[in-house]
Amino acid sequence: MDPSKNWAVFIHPSTLKLESFVETLLEPVICRETAKKIELGLHEALVNAVVHGNLSNPNKVIRVRRILTPNWIVWQIQDEGLGIVEDKRVCCLPLNIDVNSGRGIYLIHKCFDDVRWSRRGNRLQLSLRK
Repeated sequence: MDPSKNWAVFIHPSTLKLESFVETLLEPVICRETAKKIELGLHEALVNAVVHGNLSNPNKVIRVRRILTPNWIVWQIQDEGLGIVEDKRVCCLPLNIDVNSGRGIYLIHKCFDDVRWSRRGNRLQLSLRK
């Protein structure tokens, strides 16, 4: 990323091979402890975008805009899906914690200082206070 810019756009294929992509997105996070927490949240959000948004379609992509401000680092993650309905955007653990899915949104909310959805529900904005 050009240091004179305060934002960058990244495009990643709709695949679960996310390790190096997440590392790239984390570059501005200096604190190792914070980076580990954010890594979990970003990974959960990207997996949701691939699996639930793009329905694991390899012909689709995930777009991430990373924005740096004096006080925040912001990641906007957008998939090509129809979006998640509002009542599914809830930040709580499922009643049955042994189920195979349903914990991702809860974990995302625990990892970031601010979480917002686009009206359509196919773009998630995750913000970390510096």
